[in-house]
Amino acid sequence: MEQTERRVPNRVATVTPRQRAARAARNGGEPTLEFAEQVPYDAYVQASTLHQLQRPLSDDPGEMSFLMVSQIMELYFGLTCHELRETQRLLRADRVWDALAPLRRAALHLEGLNAAWQGLRWMTPADFNRFRNLLGEGSGFQSAMYRHLEFLLGLRDPALIRPFRRQTEVYAALVAELAAPSLWEDVLALLARRGFDLPADLLDRDPAVEHEPQPAAEAAWVRIYADTRPQNDLRLLGEALSEVAEQFGDWRWNHVKAVQRTMGAKVGSGGSAGLAWLQRSMARVVFPELWSARTAM
Repeated sequence: MEQTERRVPNRVATVTPRQRAARAARNGGEPTLEFAEQVPYDAYVQASTLHQLQRPLSDDPGEMSFLMVSQIMELYFGLTCHELRETQRLLRADRVWDALAPLRRAALHLEGLNAAWQGLRWMTPADFNRFRNLLGEGSGFQSAMYRHLEFLLGLRDPALIRPFRRQTEVYAALVAELAAPSLWEDVLALLARRGFDLPADLLDRDPAVEHEPQPAAEAAWVRIYADTRPQNDLRLLGEALSEVAEQFGDWRWNHVKAVQRTMGAKVGSGGSAGLAWLQRSMARVVFPELWSARTAM
């Protein structure tokens, strides 16, 4: 029996390779142009819905660029979180080799996220000011999915979920994320299972509290990188994690540059210190021992 493609329930009819080949033969190699109902691409991608989700607040044509790039970034936040959770699932099952694939995909998604900033390089303070006041207190600071991404990467501040208290489902999801181990904590737990000497208080700590660098974790990475054999899966894991951290750091730096370009040191729309707040936040390092260990290598 031929293997059919994965079904999307109630939306897209499955087509076997044999059916696809027969249809191509009937069409003489031309694409199918007639469908009984909704175009299958639209049924799967929901493109019609996506293109109705833009609600500009002004008549300024540049606002659409700002709005859609923000939406694209939200999608990338969600996609990266999806990959990091899959990485966690595999690491908890000690499937390090398998975990490298979603982790590498996450780094590529973050690269795409960084590229999205290019779509806003045209915006000067005058351009932004034409619609900024209409945003009210709306700010990227209030992105719940970005908070999920930060929490997964180990950057944890419980105070940052307070804006979502009246959005009960969103708030509950963020509370649950804070209560669960970050990706870095899952990595450290893996190292302990592999025989590296990590203190109990590092492995059994409150996950809602942001991780502080530990000498024992740094020493573990020094040992891992000293083993350059191709079969050293932990070394490859370290490199994949480094790429994720680097791409995420680039996104934060690109955010700083975008704010400098469009509003200088003005107070942020959400009430923060704007540029100064972003610059301070960059001091929080993702996977800190993976970087500090390089000094001792």
